Amino acid sequence: MNMFTLEEALNWDIKKTRQEYKDHINPVLAQMSLLLNYDRRFVRAEGTYVWDEAGEKYLDFLGSFGALSFGHNHPEVIEAVKQVNKLPNYLQVNLNAVNAALAHNLTEIMPGKLQHLFFGNSGTEAVEGAIKMARIANGKSKLVSTKGSFHGKTMGALSLTGKETYQKPFAPLVPDCIQVPYGEAEALAKEMYKGDVAAVILEPIQGEGGIILPPDGYLGDARDLCDRYDAYLIIDEVQTGLGRTGYNFACEHENIAPDIMCMAKSLSGSLVPISAVAATAEIWHKAYGSMETYLLHTSTFGGNTVASAAALTAINILVRDDLAHQAREKGQYFLNKLAPLADKHQLLKEVRGRGLMIGLEFYQHKGMMDRLTGGSLNKLAEEYTGALIQGELLNKHRIITNFTLNNPNVIRLQPPLAVSYEDLDYVVDALDDILSKYKGFVNIAFGSAKTALGSMFSRR
Repeated sequence: MNMFTLEEALNWDIKKTRQEYKDHINPVLAQMSLLLNYDRRFVRAEGTYVWDEAGEKYLDFLGSFGALSFGHNHPEVIEAVKQVNKLPNYLQVNLNAVNAALAHNLTEIMPGKLQHLFFGNSGTEAVEGAIKMARIANGKSKLVSTKGSFHGKTMGALSLTGKETYQKPFAPLVPDCIQVPYGEAEALAKEMYKGDVAAVILEPIQGEGGIILPPDGYLGDARDLCDRYDAYLIIDEVQTGLGRTGYNFACEHENIAPDIMCMAKSLSGSLVPISAVAATAEIWHKAYGSMETYLLHTSTFGGNTVASAAALTAINILVRDDLAHQAREKGQYFLNKLAPLADKHQLLKEVRGRGLMIGLEFYQHKGMMDRLTGGSLNKLAEEYTGALIQGELLNKHRIITNFTLNNPNVIRLQPPLAVSYEDLDYVVDALDDILSKYKGFVNIAFGSAKTALGSMFSRR
């Protein structure tokens, strides 16, 4: 038996890590990381920065898909975890004071009359909790989501996620799940007029859809329709919540309050997994307010002491440092700097976003070919222009970004909310440099191919 210790794993080089990924985790992911020169060994992280084993410093503008609102290894969050490291972390036979304090603090900042919370471990688990709560409390089964949405990849959340590529291999999915175009209140009304909808679930900004903002008034229209047809409005704030868009929660941009709300990602202060689904007292009591129903939905690790301590501290930092306001001001500054690049460079189609949740959409190009990589770069050039730009940002300017899952020609920019103006300027200058150097699709593809092929032959 060949077993590794933690100390041994911490000392692996990237080739060893890649090989273990190929053998035991995800071989294709390992190959793609090599192809675009993404894989490298990072040994330190702090705030907005990470460092590799060679001492190179990188800017993290991916922020783990919006989960790093508080930055890497926030010292106060780490200290909070240390303070509880001798307490029972999982002990279901008693009530947890740290978890209760977290719930209280969240009710202080959540919109509307949201009062009761269930804690889990991930965003998709929060969505599963919202689905179950809506169905049991409302008594109806039909759920409406939107095309282009992303709510997770467990079976219930996947049934609401608006991309067929993720759904088709796992059909049949949860029944009575319908999708309508995002941002079209009329289409939503047509699906609801029969009065058979239990809940509508919306992202206030579609994250994986490509950082898509709805038309002004859309969330308010959805709120009105849910009230009219006795349906619950579920707002998925997993990626947009806790200051990211310039508000504590993105639905506050339209001053609307959901009946049920999902949150996760940065909830733990960017340190450990935790999620939550919140509901009004009326809905909670309908769903779980009796001796027969109060334990119908549970989670072994949900609300554990370590995660609750981290999240409790994070919420206090959010309020104390007014991170939502920081995100609003810095985000507007960043957008103002980025927007002219779309007029200046033919590759860049649009800049959009709110707060520090910004998307750069690039034009899609067809017809590129590259026999040396068996068509891999051909595929990237046709459908993943954003990934090519992403690779140049990483390899030439030490900036970590990523494309959005449902629209791979959109690069997301979601740095920690305390990011400096100097770092925002650096990213703008880097993008300008890349887009000036590679003036067309052929140039960016072959520029990235050069980097990728060099990596493939030197690092195998």
